[in-house]
Amino acid sequence: MISKAPPQEVYVWIWLPSAIIPVVAGRLSRRDGTLIFNYGKSYLERDNAIPIYTPELPLNPGELPLLNGLDMPNCIRDASPDAWGRRVLMYRTSRDDGSGAFDLDEMTCLLESGSDRIGALDFQLSPTEYIPRMGAYASLEELMESAEMVQKGMPINMALDQALQHGTSIGGARPKVMLESGNKKYIAKFSSSTDVYNVVKAEYIAMRLAKLVGVDAAVVKLEQTMGKDVLLIERFDRVKTDQGWQRKSMVSALTILGLWEMQARYASYEDLGEIVRGRFTDSVNTLHELFGRIVFNILCGNTDDHARNHAAFWDGDYLTLTQAYDICPQGRTGNEASQAMLISGNNRMSKLSVCLDAAKKFQLRTHEAQEIIEKQKQGIKDNWNLVCDEAQLTDMQRNMFWGRQFFNPYVFE
Repeated sequence: MISKAPPQEVYVWIWLPSAIIPVVAGRLSRRDGTLIFNYGKSYLERDNAIPIYTPELPLNPGELPLLNGLDMPNCIRDASPDAWGRRVLMYRTSRDDGSGAFDLDEMTCLLESGSDRIGALDFQLSPTEYIPRMGAYASLEELMESAEMVQKGMPINMALDQALQHGTSIGGARPKVMLESGNKKYIAKFSSSTDVYNVVKAEYIAMRLAKLVGVDAAVVKLEQTMGKDVLLIERFDRVKTDQGWQRKSMVSALTILGLWEMQARYASYEDLGEIVRGRFTDSVNTLHELFGRIVFNILCGNTDDHARNHAAFWDGDYLTLTQAYDICPQGRTGNEASQAMLISGNNRMSKLSVCLDAAKKFQLRTHEAQEIIEKQKQGIKDNWNLVCDEAQLTDMQRNMFWGRQFFNPYVFE
């Protein structure tokens, strides 16, 4: 049962590089409506300690100041649940005490959401004892049914309620859970009761095509459960070893850019590119990859490319771009569209010409940028039927996506 008395402090635990068990890194405390972090003395004394993220939380003693008007460190906010996770937590609260749901503050969300969260952090009330909140086992069928019941506000039994805990710490608004199979871990995405088209298949074909045209995208699979589609995305922040699971530290592009949610509209690919030059591994190839992702988002109609839908691994010194994820064609009725992040200057319009205007910022000559565009266009055309067949799209579904989301005429203006 979730307590209505908000905690005053929470201890932040971290999996260090190559570790399979976490250590306590420090404490997050309330200060005048904000959450302030300070490292523990024992952590600062470790030979292998790394900063959670240097620009925000360098390895310094004492309470660390918040940057840029934030009310909590962004690199910690990255590990907090998003819309779907909060919806499940609110549902559990309402069911537990019968008094109705209430607003969950950030610290409560950190403590109540599942422990197998994205990245290498977790949160505990204790600085000495780590107790994971892993949830119970349930089949994919049971999890899908439970997610549907949550969307409808219907009661579910305690075992399935606990099983949904696996998905409460994942970002995004769509129903989802965590799964483990052999030496792989997956995020399973379900359809939503509010979908007006098959969003699950749309994301599958976009992710598969991205991979086929040369974008470094996460591996996906499409399965059916109870006659409904489920998208499985292979997690790239986990490594299975003989001793157990290692966790890879990650931060979002929003954190890298030093912005908070209300400033997300100012997020810029060009600004991100500037940071790539100075603080990323393999910066030139990373810039080219980032440019290719912008191009593909435009070609496939994914306008939800906001700064939390990009991320990088963090090793304590440098950043490395993660695989692309959450590439999903968005519903579209007309031609004109814009990307969630600025592309060239103050221009975010979903046009390939805007990409070409920005090419130099990604260390690409105009003809090199054009080659990337042409390669992707041809790759999508060549693999369209193959991927649509994999997804078992009907002719009507193919026609709905082609020319509307994929290859919308506006893209080429």
